[in-house]
Amino acid sequence: MSPEPSPPEVRKLLDDHLFDLAPIMMAVLDPEFQIVEANAAFRNVFGPWEGRHCYEMLKGEAAPCERCQATWTFADGKSRLCDDRLTVSKGVTSHFVVRVAPLSTEDIIANPYVLWVASNVNEASSLQRENDILFERVPCYVTVLDRDLEVVRANRRMRETFGKSWGKKCYQVYKRRDRPCRKCPALMVFEDGKEHSAEQIGVTTTGEEAHYIVTASPLTREHGDPNGKVNFVIEIATDVTNLRTLERDKLEAERLAAVGQTVAGLAHGIKNILMGVEGGIYVMESGMRKSQMDRVDRGVQMLKRNVEKISSLVKNLLSFSKGRQPSVALVDPNAPARDILELYGAMARKVGVSLEGVLQEGLAPAPMDVQGIHTCLANLVSNAVDACQASEKGDCKVVLTTSEASGALIYEVADNGCGMDYEVKNRIFTTFFTTKGAGGTGLGLLTTRKIVQEHGGKILLESDPGQGTRFRIVLPRDRLPVVTAVTSAGDGSRTEEGNHGAAQ
Repeated sequence: MSPEPSPPEVRKLLDDHLFDLAPIMMAVLDPEFQIVEANAAFRNVFGPWEGRHCYEMLKGEAAPCERCQATWTFADGKSRLCDDRLTVSKGVTSHFVVRVAPLSTEDIIANPYVLWVASNVNEASSLQRENDILFERVPCYVTVLDRDLEVVRANRRMRETFGKSWGKKCYQVYKRRDRPCRKCPALMVFEDGKEHSAEQIGVTTTGEEAHYIVTASPLTREHGDPNGKVNFVIEIATDVTNLRTLERDKLEAERLAAVGQTVAGLAHGIKNILMGVEGGIYVMESGMRKSQMDRVDRGVQMLKRNVEKISSLVKNLLSFSKGRQPSVALVDPNAPARDILELYGAMARKVGVSLEGVLQEGLAPAPMDVQGIHTCLANLVSNAVDACQASEKGDCKVVLTTSEASGALIYEVADNGCGMDYEVKNRIFTTFFTTKGAGGTGLGLLTTRKIVQEHGGKILLESDPGQGTRFRIVLPRDRLPVVTAVTSAGDGSRTEEGNHGAAQ
């Protein structure tokens, strides 16, 4: 039996054979990046190396790489780790994990050589392959950063979106800038060892903005101590660019829809006013036929008032598109009701409908947006007249009532027209719903409810098919808005801005 080898002999065997027996690719480079030595595994993968440069063999380039790990190691003597794709045969590349370390002895102070070591990811264990496949194919941006915020590893999506990453600072890759972000998640992880997240905006290789939510977590710590200093951080970023684009598109669509509703609302308001114009024309023409100048004057005044209202609506288009603010003043609650009765009375009679008013006298002035209340009553009376026209009854009428009960002002518009069924009543206050076909906009009652709510009130509905409809606006005085303007009280007097509550 041969004697057991002594430790010096074992060391000599290792020195003589370990380099060539190692199952990983190993090479020694000089400062000119020429390969001065390489092991058998290197030759088997990359071919004959004698007299050749690393960038020539491994990259197929004619000059050193732009960001070369070996260059930095020659400069500062630090070891480095990265992942890279290397040429294994003509036109074929493979993924490797590369380590570069200084190669020196106690007799050599400088670093005239570096040791280049690579392991082929494709030849790793099955578990390692699965991990690398997951790392590469996960639909997120994944990077591993060292304490200098340099990217030591990046997955495929990261490289495809932001370009070559390893060896660069993370902020150079994501932001195309020369200094870290003010609230860099990775920096905070290195400082306190805790996970941090943030939403950021980067710049892709095509110059487009990329919105992403990045989460940075500690990857390894010194000596495996759970509380030790963090050596590496992994950043996982989820691209939310499409989501932010959809959000912007949604806001733009909502803005355009609001503009469309505003225009439709104006058209609806103008339509109601035009009914008053027709009424004024009818009064004026009937006065001219009968040579009744007082009746002609009354018709002219009706025309003037309604033309002024149309002009006001058109001039305020931009302010309406941004959301109209009520103009609140102390007014006679009966004033808008009287105006509606005068504007629509003649027109209703023309189509065979009786319009009556039952106004409670002595109602105390109230703070309200008189133009808004006028719009509400115009919508309700106009709809009531239309409902009467749609009915087969011969004695249709509309009654506009004002009253006060339990500290609340009440406006009521009732008709004995065609009425509404259950389905229509459930949809009557929804956007663009109308029973008038092309003749309606579907915004009248929606606008009415909005104005009533702005006054702290509510609108109630009672209706039965063939029996008629009753709308009731209830405005509690203690919930009316605050006075914001100085205007006519509706009875010829002037009211000043005060503490009473609301309107024009």
